[in-house]
Order: sequence, then structure tokens, then C-alpha cells
Amino acid sequence: MGSIDRYIIQTCLGAFVLVLVSLTAVIWVTHALREIDLMTNQGQTILVFLGITGLLIPLLVLVIAPIALVIAVSYAINKFNSDSEIVVMNAAGMSPWRMFRPFLTVAITVGLMVGFISSYLAPKGLRELRDWATKVRADLVTNIAQPGRFMSLERGLTFHIRERRTNGQLVGIFIDDQRNPNERATFLAEHGEIVKTEKGSYLVLANGSMQRLETGKTDPAIVLYDRYAFDLSRFAGSSQSTVTNYGVRERFLWDLFDPDPNDPMVKAQPGQFRAEFHDRLLAPFYPLAFVVIAFAVLGAPRTTRQSRGFSLGLAIAAVSGLRMIGFAAAVFAVNSPSAILTMYGSIALTLILGFVAISRGTIIEPPAMLTKLVDDLTNRFMQRFAQTG
Repeated sequence: MGSIDRYIIQTCLGAFVLVLVSLTAVIWVTHALREIDLMTNQGQTILVFLGITGLLIPLLVLVIAPIALVIAVSYAINKFNSDSEIVVMNAAGMSPWRMFRPFLTVAITVGLMVGFISSYLAPKGLRELRDWATKVRADLVTNIAQPGRFMSLERGLTFHIRERRTNGQLVGIFIDDQRNPNERATFLAEHGEIVKTEKGSYLVLANGSMQRLETGKTDPAIVLYDRYAFDLSRFAGSSQSTVTNYGVRERFLWDLFDPDPNDPMVKAQPGQFRAEFHDRLLAPFYPLAFVVIAFAVLGAPRTTRQSRGFSLGLAIAAVSGLRMIGFAAAVFAVNSPSAILTMYGSIALTLILGFVAISRGTIIEPPAMLTKLVDDLTNRFMQRFAQTG
């Protein structure tokens, strides 16, 4: 690897890391602020808060990395052009393909990182997030729920106790369950206790009543009971957290490749598994395709008098269009296996056309009429701005 290659790689990777960290941090903070109730309402420590929200970072990086790479490559090419370095390298006899080689190295490096995250790290983070959140909810029910406070175990489920005795018995229990949009159930009990069995964890309510109000009705149905078992298994960290209980996005790539045909989720959503597998399989190729587009459109040598505004807009439009095609094809692939061909075809066509354009040193420029129109509009705007100023 020559000094020019190292210089280009260092510039691209430096810009990529800076953009990736900045964008990820901004989006992570935005999401973390929505989970601040872990500390305010549920009594968790800041370490638990940072741990749970931090498990989403691999998933954020998976989405942001290709975008950050396009920004970094565009910045590097613009910098090299502004400093006339691309013109000098071209005048020295360096072919466009030779100039593209360090950018290709950066794209492959980022692609391998995205492949590792999509196949293992992101699903692993989602699994840990699910398990940790389950434990937090279990702590909320058994240890954290404070007498006299209304606690939200999840959206639509409110829990309240009047007193907690030293033997662990809960007194004055109130549960409001609005998770089902078709009905609302309210449980009242004089006392209760948490019981764990092989089948799961239950809050056994004693001497109480249940009011069930269905949508569209004005009067609730009231049922009195001596004992009632309220299922807490999904909140209490059940030991049955096997692969068959995980969602599609929580499964590793090899789990999607060869799922258990007897898995209830596979039987219910076979198309979802198929679409997710092929989407993740193609994830490492998007950084490569994005870099090919950026270099094919922006990498040709130009003088400092030639504007790159059109080329930059074209690169952004092409990258956005390719990714939107991938998203749309992944959605349609759930019900139509033929949409998978669109996913692979769009990537393949982009790489072929991009490599041909790079090898031939094609300069993609707007028509002269369009360039003249844009320049005229820009000059008029600047003149009017100068007059008003």
C-alpha cells in the first residue's frame, strides 16, 4: 500500500468515524430521553438506564454507517478536488480505477463491519435489551413498586399497592389493564402475593373483584373472586427465553437461514423470515454500492471553476433511491418471493454500471443548458440579495 492509498484511507476513515459517532450520539440521546422514565418512574439507577439504552447503539450504527460512509467519501473527494489533488493524480497518469482502490478498501472495511453487526451484534443487543427490560419489570413488581405510587409496567398496564408487608405480601392491590383495545379490565384485591411455578410467575390476588368494560358498552361486567392468578411471566424474566421466543429481528443470521419448521413464529410468518434473511445478507453490500455511486459521480477530475453541486445532488438522489428500493423490496418480499430478485438486481446493476463508469473515467455532468439556467438563477439571486443588503 502506497503513501497515497494510506492518505486517502486515513482521510475517509477519519471523516467516517467522526460522522458516525456524531450522528449515532445525536439519535441515541434522542431515544434515551424517551426512556428517562426508567429512572424517574421506575426507580432504576443511571447505570441501568445507560445499559438498556446503550444496547440499541449497534442497531443505530447498522442504519447510520452506510449514510456516514457516503458523507465521508463525498467530503474526502471534495477536499481532494478543492486542493487540486485529484487533478494532480490524474495528470501524473493515475487511472480512475487506481484512484478508486483506496476508496474500495474503505468500503470493504465498513461493509465487513456492517455484516458483523447485522448478522450477530444487533440481534445480540436486541436479545440483551429484551432480557434486561424483562428483569427490570420483574424488579418493578417484586421489589421496586412503592406503596402509594401508580407504576406503569408497560403501555396500558398500571399497577398500584397500598402497603407491602415484611413477609412480601402486597395489600390493597389495584391493576388497570388497557392493553387490549377492545376492552378494559380493572382488578381490585385486598391482598396478594407473587408465586413462581414451572409454568411462569403469577400475582395471586385474594378477595377482590374484576371489572371488564368492552368497547361500545356502557356498563361493565363485574366478577367477584376469592383467588385470581394474574400472569406476570412476560414481566418476570421467564426461563423459557429460547430462540423460538425471539422475534425476527432478534435472531441471528444463521437462525434465519435455517429456522426450525416447527417454530410457531416460523409457521405464522414464513415470509417475514425470508425477507429479513435476504435483507441482512445484502446489508454489507450497501456500503460498497454507495461508495461506487459516490466515486462514479464525484470522483472524476474537475477544475475549481466547475461546480460539483449537480453531481453531489445526483449522488444523494441515487443513494437514496437505491436504499428505498431495498426497503420497499424487503417489505414486498414478505408476501411475494419474487421481490427478492429486485433486492439483488438493484445492487448488482448499481455495481456493474458504477464499475463501468469508473473504469472508463466517465464524467457525469448536467447538460449545458441546465448548468446555464442554474448559474443565471444563482446570479440573479445574489444580485437581489446584494441590493436588499
